[in-house]
Amino acid sequence: MRKFLAALLTLCLVASLTAALAEEPITLTVFRGDPGEQPTADNKIYKLIEDKFGIKFNISFLTGDLDETLGLKIIGKDYPDLFDGGNSADLIISGGALINLLDYINPTDTPRLWAHIEPQKARLIEKDAEGNDVLYIIPNYGLADGDQIALSVGGPAFFIQKQVLAWDNYPEIKTIDEYFDLLERFLAANPADENGVPYIGFDILCEDWRHFCLINPVQHLMGRPNDGEVYVCVTDQNYEVTGNDPSEPFKTETFIDKPYAKAYYKKLNEMYNAGLIDRSTFTMSYDQYIAAISNGTVLGMFDQAWDFGTATSALQDAKKYDRTYVALGLVYDPEDVGGVEIEEHYLNGSLPNVRRGFGISVNCPDPKRVVDMWEELLSDEWQIILNWGIEGEDYYVEDGRLNMTEEQYAHTQDATWKLANKADAIFQSSPKKQGWIMNDITLPSGTVIKAGNCWEPGNQDEIVFGLMNDYDQDFLAAYGYSKFADFVNPPIELAPYGEAWQINYTPVEAEHDNFLKVQDIRLPELIMCAPEEFDAKWDAFVAEIKPYADAFADYMQGAVIEEANKVLQNAD
Repeated sequence: MRKFLAALLTLCLVASLTAALAEEPITLTVFRGDPGEQPTADNKIYKLIEDKFGIKFNISFLTGDLDETLGLKIIGKDYPDLFDGGNSADLIISGGALINLLDYINPTDTPRLWAHIEPQKARLIEKDAEGNDVLYIIPNYGLADGDQIALSVGGPAFFIQKQVLAWDNYPEIKTIDEYFDLLERFLAANPADENGVPYIGFDILCEDWRHFCLINPVQHLMGRPNDGEVYVCVTDQNYEVTGNDPSEPFKTETFIDKPYAKAYYKKLNEMYNAGLIDRSTFTMSYDQYIAAISNGTVLGMFDQAWDFGTATSALQDAKKYDRTYVALGLVYDPEDVGGVEIEEHYLNGSLPNVRRGFGISVNCPDPKRVVDMWEELLSDEWQIILNWGIEGEDYYVEDGRLNMTEEQYAHTQDATWKLANKADAIFQSSPKKQGWIMNDITLPSGTVIKAGNCWEPGNQDEIVFGLMNDYDQDFLAAYGYSKFADFVNPPIELAPYGEAWQINYTPVEAEHDNFLKVQDIRLPELIMCAPEEFDAKWDAFVAEIKPYADAFADYMQGAVIEEANKVLQNAD
């Protein structure tokens, strides 16, 4: 009966979404600035999109180095129609690859898209060289409705396998010293898993732009949210910013060359020489990193949760729940950094993912058709399809609440199933609704979804708590917590400049590139050197990076203040 109902509802859905196509079918070329897998030819969601819009997708995913790949595309003007530059989107913007979306998006013609960006337009709309308003990319994430939903940690943290915490009787780990001490003790007592495969104490991903796993931890150990490669001192909560006086709010400095950074890398040097850190960590690819985590043998790492989501899914598929991870908001012990005052570590606040997502390239033959598709995909009906799937087949509604059976939820964690039943390759980089469903939604079947549900299944109480596996329920109970976000302090309201990693570095691109190159070469050397060599090598590193760090910090000091002023002036 359930299968018959699902088939009937699918027919109703197709009938409601499929209209006589007034335009010829087209195939859009697509580039995603991340690795990925091709959806199946019979993917049901892409088929719905094709039936409705007459649009198919020829999708390419990143292989190799992101900056090199984008550089070649810019040189050859080999631009796909939908262009996601990943974390190097500034390259394709400055290279002239993208159109100005404001030529097509306005309150009259695209009311959904305009309403989507309007609350954050002070952050999103920039000026070009001629002083014109420009918008090249609508953020793929971070434009949420209602209060922030914080049930789990999706961003940066030090991660540790649950089994390690359980082995030590569920300790409260707050400092970096406590973290590595626990990893050392566990590894000494448990050198290999049940199959005899050696455990890896700590991994550090360094490949391409993901070198943030190597570089970024210092700012979080100081208690700050993610500001990319600078440490911003937020000293005045009234944010009356008027100039570039270091005594004013938002004093900005590079952190990687400061004494408080030395404490972290010296700790890593100690751990490397103790055998805790994987010997191949600085040469492994992202795919190798994910494979190691998926095997359940990596005990800890610094990363962002979304970055290893496929590995988490693989562990859950294998029911290795004890090998999945807890995010810890670690900070320095003040004694480790000469008594410097340490802020508490908080969850990252909610901000638009500026310049991350799809832009439309100058080569696209029909930008308006793409924008019109985005406009329709932002409708409530399509957002339910893209987030939850097909009613009766992928989810059900009871008393106005969205829910899934255990089998349906298991599908959403299955990478192979998603290739045939989700449109992730397009949806992940497209504009989308997040947060709370603010108004009732009536589906074509007549089913009513009541306000107060969540757009994302991973935020829905019925999913998070109702379908949580027994291991995780018992694990949280051992800590007296109700959710995994409880391991980190709740998010705080961010300063007006947002997060400094979103600031465009193009004016100091050469200096910034050299700043990163020195780190990419010297930090692994520092971690792997003999302990007696560390201090001298650190001093040499600081001297080598100084001219690039100074130039970058000077630029960022002014840019942070300029961004804060822009947002404050346009707040109304």
